[in-house]
Amino acid sequence: MDAQLDLAPCGYFSISDSGVIQSVNQTLLTMLGYERSELMGRHIESTMSVTNKLFFHTYFYPYIQLYGRVDEMYFTFRTSDQQDVPVLLNGIRQTRDGESVVDCVVVVMRKRIEHEKDILNTKTKLQELYQATHEANKELERLHEEYEVKQQALIKVNDQLETMASTDLLTGLKNRRFFQLKMLESLEGFRTTRREFSLLVVDIDHFKSINDTYGHPVGDIVLGNLAGLLQSVSRSSDVVARYGGEEFVIILTDCTAEQALVTAERYRSQVASADWGAYNITVSIGAATVAEEDTDQSLFQKADMALYASKTGGRNRVTHAAGLIQS
Repeated sequence: MDAQLDLAPCGYFSISDSGVIQSVNQTLLTMLGYERSELMGRHIESTMSVTNKLFFHTYFYPYIQLYGRVDEMYFTFRTSDQQDVPVLLNGIRQTRDGESVVDCVVVVMRKRIEHEKDILNTKTKLQELYQATHEANKELERLHEEYEVKQQALIKVNDQLETMASTDLLTGLKNRRFFQLKMLESLEGFRTTRREFSLLVVDIDHFKSINDTYGHPVGDIVLGNLAGLLQSVSRSSDVVARYGGEEFVIILTDCTAEQALVTAERYRSQVASADWGAYNITVSIGAATVAEEDTDQSLFQKADMALYASKTGGRNRVTHAAGLIQS
């Protein structure tokens, strides 16, 4: 971490999706009274009271999963000597080095009377419960059990939100974001284990005319039906995703250039021979197989160039990028 960020006039920390602290600047360490070695690798919730852990679970995680960011969240951290520090918390979820991280910035709040009252009332209620008689302790145990149930329900909701974040709502396939992550994973696997893979870019021929002639609702039905067909033809290890518009992408695991051509031709012929009712649906496909020098962008560009060759070559056909290089 450079000196400017380390000594910035606001606290900064970065956590994994599971909440483990990966980096923290000196400003936040000073704010909370910790040494760097005391926080690195620990869960961010270790700096929170029981009440604020629940608050963090209820608002921060669901918002970051659903929207990818949290803006101006009023929150309270706990210092090493158990003092509350109310802050304004901003967070954003992003990908670095192929892994999902959450970067957060905190600023100590000055106008916080109402917030402190709320925290104080909650703290007082908890203290009353812990200091009550045997019956009150029974009630507290019940509340803890209820909290565990709600926490499990929240985990389930978070899983559902994660699924929504990686799914194309129209077709039910994986979305572009998920595809890009899998491309990076596949490239990393190729470099470490030499597992070859190929990429197909599939585009519906003359799709605009379908929308113009029959309307977008019919176009959406065609997209959904094609998605189902592509998924049914694919192996469980393959990644089938909607890239955008009428364009689909398929990552073929353990697939050479020759196998990619055979597989792409199977997709093409299945679409051409399927019963589309009143519509004549065909697809053009561009294929590319990973090479040593490839990045995710260069591999996609090769497949996209091959798709363009299929389009300009008459549509309803398959082209592999290797054939373009050789010709």
